[in-house]
Amino acid sequence: MTVIAPPAPAFPSDWPRFGMGTASLGNIFATYSEAEAAETFAAAWEAGVRYFDTAPWYGHGLAEHRLGTAMRDWPRDRVVVSTKVGRVYDPAGRGQDVRVNWKGGLNFAVRYDYSAAGFEASLMQSRLRLGQPVIDALIIHDLDRDYHGPAFDRHMNDLTGSGLGYLHRLKAEGVISAVGMGMNTLADFAAIAPWIEVDFFLVAMPYTLADQAALRGPMADCLRRGIKVVIGAPFASGLLANPSAPGVMYAYAPASTEMVAKALAIEAVCSRHGVPLAAAALQFPLLHPAVVSVIPGAVSAAQVTQNMANVALPIPTELWQDLKMQGLIDPDAPTG
Repeated sequence: MTVIAPPAPAFPSDWPRFGMGTASLGNIFATYSEAEAAETFAAAWEAGVRYFDTAPWYGHGLAEHRLGTAMRDWPRDRVVVSTKVGRVYDPAGRGQDVRVNWKGGLNFAVRYDYSAAGFEASLMQSRLRLGQPVIDALIIHDLDRDYHGPAFDRHMNDLTGSGLGYLHRLKAEGVISAVGMGMNTLADFAAIAPWIEVDFFLVAMPYTLADQAALRGPMADCLRRGIKVVIGAPFASGLLANPSAPGVMYAYAPASTEMVAKALAIEAVCSRHGVPLAAAALQFPLLHPAVVSVIPGAVSAAQVTQNMANVALPIPTELWQDLKMQGLIDPDAPTG
């Protein structure tokens, strides 16, 4: 594959170690009011969260609108914002409802475009939804083989032919600070990590306290190539927040009996050390030298407060040792 020559991977050294994802506030799995969204963002700001990740896909623009509303009260130079490219939105016709996938969201029709023209259009739309002329990082979103099926090769050709070069030009011109790429599956992460030129990967599932299958493949490639990693789903869709919850999710689907049992076993070890499972889930990825940040989602002020407490909680090294001895995490996983 031919890629326009980019600068060497470089990630801003002052990027916050802890942030907040906004997918849930795009009403993906449940509907939240404008008041609930505003309260959650206000609590995050007051608690010291300074990195927010969003995307056009989250509620077809809803999450970006909500984040942008909150940002109007914040000093722009004190907050880091990343959003995503790869989807462009068109308005529905009068009387049409073109919304898909979400419990709620805005009535706009999505189309996929990973070319320079598509990325330019996506960036312009995100700027308007956020009400912000400056966005700190752009992330190539959901370019997964299984997700796109027969269209994958065409989209990848658009990316390598013009889209990726466009993003690197934006960075070279100082329009953005970093170029990222989202990863949802181990197979895609393993296929793309050895060659693509980005500053960081936003990894949604392949490296969590529940699963370290990416450790010796793509995570090792990131270390070797100097590419950083942001962990976008440290709770693994909810399993590592509360594995006992009825209908608990894992990897965006109902958790299997085996994964629930594993999470409960990890939780039991954590309890013996006086550590909440959620705290271990948030802090474990940060122990990997390639990982620069974790960005759990939140849908209430209470969740924000709890996440902040858990990420700051001291965790004894003996906890990680016990998890390794019981075969619950990879024996080679970095733990300090």
